[in-house]
Amino acid sequence: MLADGIDPIETKHQAKAEAVIKGRTFESVALDWHTEMSAKWAPGHSKTVMSRLKTHVLPLIGARAIVDLDTHDLMQPLEAIKKRGTIDVALRIQNYPQSIMREAKRLRLITANPAYDLEGLIKAPRVVHRPALPLSRLPELQERIDTYKGRALTRLTVMLSLHVFVRSSELRFARWSEFDLKRGTWEIPDTRPALEGVPFSTRGTKMAGDIHLVPLSPQAVALLEKIYALTGKFALVFAGDAKPWKPMSENTVNNALRTMGYDTKTDICGHGFRSMACSALIESGLWSETAIERQMSHKERNNVRAAYIHKAEFIEERRLIMNWWSRYLDTNRQEHVTPHEFANQTGKNVTRIKSKERASR
Repeated sequence: MLADGIDPIETKHQAKAEAVIKGRTFESVALDWHTEMSAKWAPGHSKTVMSRLKTHVLPLIGARAIVDLDTHDLMQPLEAIKKRGTIDVALRIQNYPQSIMREAKRLRLITANPAYDLEGLIKAPRVVHRPALPLSRLPELQERIDTYKGRALTRLTVMLSLHVFVRSSELRFARWSEFDLKRGTWEIPDTRPALEGVPFSTRGTKMAGDIHLVPLSPQAVALLEKIYALTGKFALVFAGDAKPWKPMSENTVNNALRTMGYDTKTDICGHGFRSMACSALIESGLWSETAIERQMSHKERNNVRAAYIHKAEFIEERRLIMNWWSRYLDTNRQEHVTPHEFANQTGKNVTRIKSKERASR
């Protein structure tokens, strides 16, 4: 072989290296990648990523040799998710193959990353703005909730949703263990324990790797105490009627609003409570944009600013926000008062407390 210009030792090493590469499957590299990244992630987020990999990606391409995969192969999990209509899941997962193949390239298992061409494959759906009532109709809305003749838990849930303005999944899958009614706090985790037979029951806050803290106003605590009398013996706060180990239907709040006479496509839907609260808080002129955004649990796109917001939290101002909103709702039971008008009644006290908070930072 030497006479032919071929080094048998080098050939043997090369053959051995190729055998090792051939033996590395996509799953083995994906697990290595996950282990490495978990050191940087919150435990809840790490668990979520692993669950998505095992559910959507590894069953389709996990057993394939990493060196044999091309762009078309890597598209398969994303296309399968897309066909099921769960675009939000596909959007969260579409960067995983690229990161995993980047790890394979770093390990010299491949020479080029075929996942780069996946970028932009899944398009975010067009944002649908949820209907919300003008604030001038708050007296009417609250009267209709108060006089709702359906299930008591449903009536209390709709009113609580108006006071705390969290997302539907954040509310619906809530466990009593997340609440401290004495301190007036609700800590929504980024993931929750799965409920058997309940799709998406692990959903928590959309702030990945974080806990969303909801300060509870006295009015919200009072509503939760009434709900506790109905469901306190169960793990779920908003337990289903026939099957209390499962949450109430995702359509419960909107069905109740329809019973009250509202069109949930054009008048108001459960998600619209968030828009109403946000509008009032902004119009009042009392609160910092950062505190409002944090309480709405909107994700900050600026990474430097996000780190600051996470550290600062703005807890005291957010507690004031939640108390102010509940008091504003109470003031709007009989007749409409604008956020600006109500702010003039409460502004001095708010300014004093906010100044004290800034001084303590």
